Amino acid sequence: MTANPLLHAISSQLPGDSRLSDALILLLEITGKDRAWWLAHPEDQLTALEEKKLETAIKQLQDGIPLPYVIGHWGFLGLDFIVTPDVLIPRPETELLVETALEHIHSIPGREIHILDVGTGSGIIAISLALNSPGASFSATDISPLALKIARLNAERNHVSDRINFFEADIVPVAFGKIHFDIICANLPYIPRETLENLEVFGKEPTLALDGGKDGLDLIRKLLVFLSRSEIGGTLILLEIEERQAKQVENLVNTYLPGASTRIKRDLAGHDRLAMIQIG
Repeated sequence: MTANPLLHAISSQLPGDSRLSDALILLLEITGKDRAWWLAHPEDQLTALEEKKLETAIKQLQDGIPLPYVIGHWGFLGLDFIVTPDVLIPRPETELLVETALEHIHSIPGREIHILDVGTGSGIIAISLALNSPGASFSATDISPLALKIARLNAERNHVSDRINFFEADIVPVAFGKIHFDIICANLPYIPRETLENLEVFGKEPTLALDGGKDGLDLIRKLLVFLSRSEIGGTLILLEIEERQAKQVENLVNTYLPGASTRIKRDLAGHDRLAMIQIG
């Protein structure tokens, strides 16, 4: 079977609305050959081993396993990250947080910057920032030891493991209350529980990384409470939020961090996505 018929044969067996692009990703992944190679060699055939791998991958997708978990990695901001069912799949919405953090980093000249990534998951935020801000140092936390294992592997994969210290903690270690961070980033679980149970992602990606409690704000509230008891000043807090939570987050900031200013940024789809909280 040649390349084009093969792509259509694969895509005809796949679920979802992106069958053809998913089929191409599988073909490139399994054969180790890029798209240009396949265009130049449309007559090429799969080996028996490649056919077996393809059969296994198709079965996994038919069983509802997301494509990034099937192939074991996924892209974010031009980088490639290991992903497993222990971590969320990187999403374009989080690019806004990283880009905003980089803008702030580049506006602070002349000294080392210390950045905290709360709920790091696969490590995409801390690692992306580290690769684009060589003068900064990083701490990253997560409650899941399995997620931290993936984050450490990704830091090694991207050659920044010497600049990111990882900590297992429920939100933030108590000792961090006396450490100054220039930027605190957090993409914490923010989906309301009842909403989550009706989403396609439910049961496919880790509930621990998605479930934000009854109103979706349990973990964000917990972080703000911690910060209200900490020695912070001159700190920018960046929180990724659900599109309907802007006003609630602003109210929580006013309650726990009086005097802080809050600005909400929208993503490319026009949805409220990022809360920027400036303290001092």
